Parts: sequence; structure tokens; C-alpha cells
Amino acid sequence: MSVEIVSSIDELDLVYSYLSDNLKDNSIIFLNGDLASGKTTLTSYIVKKKNLSDCATSPTFSLQNSYDDKLFHYDLYRKSYDEFMEMGLFEEFEKNGWHIVEWGGDSLKEFLQSAGYDIISIDITPLENKRKYIIKRD
Repeated sequence: MSVEIVSSIDELDLVYSYLSDNLKDNSIIFLNGDLASGKTTLTSYIVKKKNLSDCATSPTFSLQNSYDDKLFHYDLYRKSYDEFMEMGLFEEFEKNGWHIVEWGGDSLKEFLQSAGYDIISIDITPLENKRKYIIKRD
């Protein structure tokens, strides 16, 4: 089952409210979309709404940003599943909090599902001056 939400940047509370009402405290969120589709924008909004920081940036070079040990943001652009596993970053998912993953592949998602983690995917696509967010539990 999936939910579709269309919103502008000013209406991102629609997406955040849905996530807040429907996710466990320890959930993994895979963000899917092309470059500049709004993945980091959504993450930044979530960080602000949770009062964890005024500013969230993409962890493209550091691979992970942590916000008050309650929200973890991963950017795996150009990182393979094998590279991710070799770095031991999969152990980070044991920390309680929301884990937001950009550019996570199917292999990583399948591994985490088999380990029993609560996973949802959000597909983000531009739609005129808004974005369409398709949220589904995997």
C-alpha cells in the first residue's frame, strides 16, 4: 500500500505529519529520486521539525550526518553495497532513531529487511513547481 502526497516546499508539513504519525521511533527511510529532486530538502525539513538543528546538509563526502543521536542521514551516492558493508556502516542502523538514506540500493534494502528493520521508501518526483512523494512500506 502506498500514499501519494503532492506538496510545495511550503507544504512539506503534509509529508512530515504523515511520517510522524506512521513511523516507529526506529525506522529506515529510503529516499529515491533523481539529482536535485528534493531528497536533502525533505531531510532538512524533518531535522528542523524535530528541533534537532536549524540546518541539515547532505553528507555526500562524510557519508553520514547525525542529529542529536535521534536522526541519521546517509548519502550513499556512488557507494556500492559491498563498499557500504566493508565500512561497517550497517551497524549504525542499530541506533534508535530515524535513519534517512539517499541513494541506497536494492541490495542494502533487502539486507535490512531480512534483518527485520522497519523500512519505508519515498519516491520523489518533480511535478511543475511542486514535488510528488509516493510513500510506501517495503
